[in-house]
Amino acid sequence: MREWEGVSEFVAVAEAGSFTGAARRLGISTAQVSRQVSALESRLSTKLLYRTTRKVSVTEVGQVYYQHCRQVLDGLEEAERAVSDLQQVPRGRLRLTAPVTYGETTLAPLVNDFALRYPELEVDMQLTNQKLDLVAEGYDLAIRLGKLDDSSMMARRLGSRTLYVCASPAYLAAHGEPHSLSELGQHNCLPGTLVYWRFREQGRSRDIRVSGSIRCNSGQALVDAALKGIGLVQLPDYYVDEHLRSGRLISLLEHYREEDDGIWGVYPHNRHLSPTVSMLLDYLGEFIG
Repeated sequence: MREWEGVSEFVAVAEAGSFTGAARRLGISTAQVSRQVSALESRLSTKLLYRTTRKVSVTEVGQVYYQHCRQVLDGLEEAERAVSDLQQVPRGRLRLTAPVTYGETTLAPLVNDFALRYPELEVDMQLTNQKLDLVAEGYDLAIRLGKLDDSSMMARRLGSRTLYVCASPAYLAAHGEPHSLSELGQHNCLPGTLVYWRFREQGRSRDIRVSGSIRCNSGQALVDAALKGIGLVQLPDYYVDEHLRSGRLISLLEHYREEDDGIWGVYPHNRHLSPTVSMLLDYLGEFIG
């Protein structure tokens, strides 16, 4: 129907903030998005978007039109999901995002196994340490670690992760083993993104500021430094489990270990939870848990 032409493109531009972002989201060319939106504006005899060389913004009229269009598109998506629910077989496109290292070491193999079970499923998995806007960027699911602070999302706990303080036997032989939090100041502690480490002392959480000869935002780089005897690290289990089992790293200060963090499946609260997402969450929870 002609009156629907350009609506999806306009909504995508309004949410992405650019024609390029909208084109990427819709899987079509930027030129096609621009043509469709221009045709829509001509048909409505009004300007929906302000265009400059640097950015695109929505006009006042465009904001009103966007709200109505968004409701209509949400209704269409709900109708499609209702049909899919009747079939109960994961199919179609699934977009999800997760942190890089956790995605590479743990999540991706599980998602790949899930995809093998359901050949009609197309998976678009983006691994990034940035917290993406699931609604604006069209993601069905995000895997997030630690404490959640986004109340606009629904979340299902899939499992937990443990933070370990550890060092190599060579480092401990040369410098000794710390037995209390106060002794950390006497050791070469290698921090990551944050300059403090998390502990639990006498039933209360405690953050200890640490410093050392190396600071890096890559957990893999810190693991390598620890294995080479440079210093102590505090890292989640998926970085160090293998090395703790082999004895190449030794777990320290276990009596002060902070309570385990959550591993969460997060999805927009205003979206119907499709069978595909629900079944994937069940699958991930079975193995991660």
